[in-house]
Amino acid sequence: MTTRTRTTTVAAIAVAAAVTGTALLGASGAASAAAGASHGTLTISNGTKYVLIGGHRVNFGVPVRDLAWSPDGTEAAFIDGSGNLDIARPDGSHRVVVAKNPGNQNWSHPTWQVTAKDTRNGIPAKDNLIFAARDKGVSRLKFISAKAVHGTPKTLSLFGDPGPGGALPQTGNVWPNAAGKYGTSVYANTDTGAVYVRDDYLRQQGGKLTKGAQPALSPNEEEVVFVRSVAGHDHVLVEDFMHNDRITDLTPHATTDYTEPAWSPDGRTLAVRTPSGTVTLPANGTGHPVKVTSTVGLAAYRP
Repeated sequence: MTTRTRTTTVAAIAVAAAVTGTALLGASGAASAAAGASHGTLTISNGTKYVLIGGHRVNFGVPVRDLAWSPDGTEAAFIDGSGNLDIARPDGSHRVVVAKNPGNQNWSHPTWQVTAKDTRNGIPAKDNLIFAARDKGVSRLKFISAKAVHGTPKTLSLFGDPGPGGALPQTGNVWPNAAGKYGTSVYANTDTGAVYVRDDYLRQQGGKLTKGAQPALSPNEEEVVFVRSVAGHDHVLVEDFMHNDRITDLTPHATTDYTEPAWSPDGRTLAVRTPSGTVTLPANGTGHPVKVTSTVGLAAYRP
């Protein structure tokens, strides 16, 4: 069962396969090993104009927050210093304001939703950016075409499963993350303290998964990693939609907070934020976190 065929809530956990070579970054930020083509290049954005890409600081010319890469790695989406939604090339050039913040809003955590045209089911191709927008203290999920220039975002529809109890919260939704070829996304809700999934292939329906925050959907859309407070620290856990609803704690011996997990393109590695820098760990729970850079910020992998 995949997320696009689910109509009920599921929860579980485990993860992909063994970890392969990763682009490890020393404390100075220098790359100590090259990532394989399928593994991607680790990048970190932290609100400055410099983005750490494979151990090198790249000047984007404007403050960069919450950077996310397109599935083909040719463009980055981020929130700039004025609160606008921008895209740019990996060297920071050709920056375009996709949507201009109207003011007094806080936009955060854009994610790419890219799908091919499905003629058989009458589904058009998508090249969208989904993000969270907080206005007057109320947060909603918005979307806009990645090809827009100074466009106007629309509110993302959130339909629950049919039947009693299927309604989904329309506000308080944050931290969207989309992945895979079917446009599936996950997000968190600050009011319920739970993670949700949204199927945007045929039904545009979704449901509650489990207690947690800061979710990220695996590249094959079969697992979701998320953060949950356990015994005084933030832990990273993973839920596997394919294996009996197990939930596995990937950081069971945490003595610090592990937050903001990001998947490598091959689904084998997670990059995670800590108060002292960024660590990586195998997504299948077979290894321990390894610090790869002292740079603190939001990790993402460029395919």
